Amino acid sequence: MRLCIFVACLIGQALFFKVEAQVKPLPNAHAHNDYLHKKPLLDALSYGFTSIEADIHLIDGELYVVHDKPSSLQNILTLKKAYLEPLSQHIALNKGYVYPGYSPAIYLMIDIKTDAEPTYALLKKQLTPYASLLQTKNNPDGRVKVVLSGNRPTGTVQQEATPLVSIDGRPEDLAANHASDFMPVISQNYSKVLKWNGEGTIPEADEQILRKLAVETHKQGKKLRLWASPEKLNVWKSLLEAGVDFINTDKLQELQTFLSAQTKP
Repeated sequence: MRLCIFVACLIGQALFFKVEAQVKPLPNAHAHNDYLHKKPLLDALSYGFTSIEADIHLIDGELYVVHDKPSSLQNILTLKKAYLEPLSQHIALNKGYVYPGYSPAIYLMIDIKTDAEPTYALLKKQLTPYASLLQTKNNPDGRVKVVLSGNRPTGTVQQEATPLVSIDGRPEDLAANHASDFMPVISQNYSKVLKWNGEGTIPEADEQILRKLAVETHKQGKKLRLWASPEKLNVWKSLLEAGVDFINTDKLQELQTFLSAQTKP
């Protein structure tokens, strides 16, 4: 019986990776609140996403992946079970890659919902066994770049000699010109940057604001992301054309279809 279960697991893994080997990685695809999908992490990878977001709460000495503090922990996944261990196994099965032959690191954006310092202390401890997989200043060939958002322990990470994580910046952080290995992404709420509701074409004034922000971000070697943007094709197209690097979405298949069409000759 155990042998049958083991063989079934191997077949399931083989089928998943066979399908995934045919998936084209999408450098502009960001899976917002990825843990809400039927198969956290795996669904996003099956569609070629290269940036994946998970919210975490520190509860009773463990890190749980959930947006709001739950009344019960039943059926709530931990960060390790939902992301860290699967990513490790995934990279091992793909012979050192997240996507076969794709060398750029994927982004694991961890949005801290509880107090920054105690949550980060435990997160750092949990990340340490996976250090060889993480892209850092001292390990540029790591396959996963962990970026902390939400309640960010910015000062603590900045003081560390060899941090395993980086920080998700905000437009106001551009004035400090932080190193891109410390702050690789600049993110902001869509409505704080643009007034456009996504209907029709983007107003010229909004387009100029967006292009200017993208240029300033790229000058520092950073990537730009706007969260809570309207889930509309014309918005995605306008964001891409203006230089936004990560398109934020809950609609994995729709964004994959859109981005795949943009890259065709």
